[in-house]
Amino acid sequence: MKRSFYVIAVVLVLVAGGGAWYVHSKQPVRDGEMKLAHLNAPVSVRYDERGVPHIKADNEDDLYRALGYVHAQDRLFQMEILRRLARGELAEILGPKLVNNDKLFRSLRIREHADEYVARQDKNTPAWKALQAYLDGVNQYQDTHSSPIEFDVLGIEKRPFTAQDTLSIGGYLAYSFAAAFRTEPLMTFVRDRLGPDYLKVFDQPWQPDGALTQAAVLSDRDWQGLGDLALLSYQTLEKAGLPEFEGSNAWAVSGSRTQSGKPLLAGDPHIRFSVPAVWYEAQLSAPGFELYGHFQALNPFALLGHNMDFGWSLTMFQNDDLDLIAEKTNPDNPGQVWYHGAWADMTSRQEQIKVKGQEPVTFMLRQSPHGPIVNDALGNAAPDTPVAMWWSFLESENPILQGFYEANRADTLEKMRTAAQKIQSPGLNVVYANARGDIGWWAAAQLPVRPAGVNPTFILDGSSDQADKNDFYPFTANPQEENPARGYIVSANFQPVSPTGIEIPGYYNLAERGRQLDKQLSDPEVKWTLEKSKALQLGTTTDYAAQILKPLIPVLRRVISAPEEHDLIERLAAWKGDYPVDSVGATLFNQFLFNLSDQAFHDELGDGLFTTLLSTRMIDMALPRLAADANSVWWNNRNSNEPESRDNTVKVAWHATVSHLKSLYGVNPDEWTWGKAHTLTHEHPLGRQPPLDMLFNVGPFAAPGTHEVPNNLSAGIGNAPWPVSYGPSTRRLIDFAEPAHALGINPVGQSGVLFDKHYADQATRYINGEYVPERSSEKDVEGNSEAVLKLVPGR
Repeated sequence: MKRSFYVIAVVLVLVAGGGAWYVHSKQPVRDGEMKLAHLNAPVSVRYDERGVPHIKADNEDDLYRALGYVHAQDRLFQMEILRRLARGELAEILGPKLVNNDKLFRSLRIREHADEYVARQDKNTPAWKALQAYLDGVNQYQDTHSSPIEFDVLGIEKRPFTAQDTLSIGGYLAYSFAAAFRTEPLMTFVRDRLGPDYLKVFDQPWQPDGALTQAAVLSDRDWQGLGDLALLSYQTLEKAGLPEFEGSNAWAVSGSRTQSGKPLLAGDPHIRFSVPAVWYEAQLSAPGFELYGHFQALNPFALLGHNMDFGWSLTMFQNDDLDLIAEKTNPDNPGQVWYHGAWADMTSRQEQIKVKGQEPVTFMLRQSPHGPIVNDALGNAAPDTPVAMWWSFLESENPILQGFYEANRADTLEKMRTAAQKIQSPGLNVVYANARGDIGWWAAAQLPVRPAGVNPTFILDGSSDQADKNDFYPFTANPQEENPARGYIVSANFQPVSPTGIEIPGYYNLAERGRQLDKQLSDPEVKWTLEKSKALQLGTTTDYAAQILKPLIPVLRRVISAPEEHDLIERLAAWKGDYPVDSVGATLFNQFLFNLSDQAFHDELGDGLFTTLLSTRMIDMALPRLAADANSVWWNNRNSNEPESRDNTVKVAWHATVSHLKSLYGVNPDEWTWGKAHTLTHEHPLGRQPPLDMLFNVGPFAAPGTHEVPNNLSAGIGNAPWPVSYGPSTRRLIDFAEPAHALGINPVGQSGVLFDKHYADQATRYINGEYVPERSSEKDVEGNSEAVLKLVPGR
């Protein structure tokens, strides 16, 4: 027995030792000396207390090669999974459940577009050379180091990263902005199948003849397919567990309105939470170039950044740059569509998708003169009517890499304006400030000229001229401001105004968040500081809830008879519309919001389109109008034999609310706190599979804030509990009186390597609303360096 005990002990020690060696072999190396081929001179990489690399090189070629190397050692799996998502190659490593995801992304033609884009680039520009140096650094790291744990778990084979991968990820990011796949089928169904009375709540114009001519009218199978396509579009982003752009806040305040007398810049892009976090921070230093930047996977140019002279942030423009088009097919030849008065051939080719554990899946990709047929992604379930996609990302020149290369060096308004003109898709608001005293904002996108009277919120008729694009408007027509007299600029995804008065269709967010920010920024008595800007970024109140509750509280008081429930109603009536973690009113309101939506919309739309509605901004716009209109047709329940009223529907929704919250949190309403119901878990792509969630995910944390308040920690409308899906992907504050003392925060940590000390070391501070220094002065970097990696020329 004693001998057996010793044998078991030795085996356990060996297993533990082997496990420790395995984990250690996967960790980033942040000190010592490493050889890197193609360097012209040694490069210093100093890591601060958060694991942020401060890279100093003698030239830009070495600088970007080193950035690629250190970026890869912290984020190689993120690079791999994002390129696979963008190029429709996830099923190869994640199995058959991702086949439809891959079909959709193949249908978007991102792969082909990236190939064509790369082929036509001038390979001698500084921007292109910087990209190639960066990718060389990424590939050198991959070739010389142990694969990430995720590669081993999923059986991923290493392959070089290319410029096509970088451009493909850019296409994925552009697609994640596009709400058309969800909104257009939904709105067209409401208009053409339910009727004008049902459309009023969404504030969309009615066309008596519907979207399509009689010859191209949609069948029941078509409507089912469009609903499936909308749901697939939503689920591909949700189920992938990868960053999706949702909204943002940014503002710039001129020196006349700040305590320091210099401009102040603030920004917090709203992106789906994930592990690792979307942004990789790094400071780059070379002769003539200095930048503290926030970088995306496989992109050497910072999308957010600052130095001692200037800085910028981004928000989503939300312009509608993607149209869905129902084609009229030739009854004698289904491979032809009616286009400009004649039958035109569609092109087609087969695509093969590799599937883990199964034979490859083959499906057909078709393209009409309007664009790719996107409902082919549904395979055998594809409807009768082909639906094409026109997308400015595929149609514009879009020199976006050059644009951000220039933005990284834009120390004047003129330079940033020029850079913004090159960012044509996706649509972005660039909010800028510099130490000279300038502030500016440019809505960067190429806006298509559509035929007069066309509303692209609906599916367009391909047999008419509705889908034609006559040209793009000049950049001077884009919304923009430079040094406005009011002394500040705020951007929060609300509808902007063109200086030329053109209409800019889009899927804009609620105006309430922007109004809340504008109300505070416009106060002439306030001199803005970093501390006051923190409070603004962390705000958890707008008047949106009050708009909905004002007409409904009297209804609740009238229709609810139980005394204990009257106490809850008065508690809700007294609630100020704020979302701290100890709020009970916030929990009551959000559960009631879902039950009200469910009772009003679900029966008319069915399961798929109702789920789609909850994923769009249309529900945000509709609910205040619905609450205020006692005679809306949506109050009638089609599943009831008796006519329904607002009173009855509100009563049913309220009872469902109270019943659900009691079942979850008990009969004492004091226990129904927001932080108990509203939580943030940072989810890794592998963390969707138990028990890997316990290993890779970070959280849960009780989360303040909510959908469309400044601290936009947002969960979808649904039954409690509410897992937060997206929110501020970083919070940055820069006062150009002391730009070296800029503040920021990473929602999780700098590293994407499991068991690394920087994997989740900022998560608690983030949820608590704390900020950390973004170190950029030589003295600050030197004084806070915890490790130094020296990269030297070698083979």
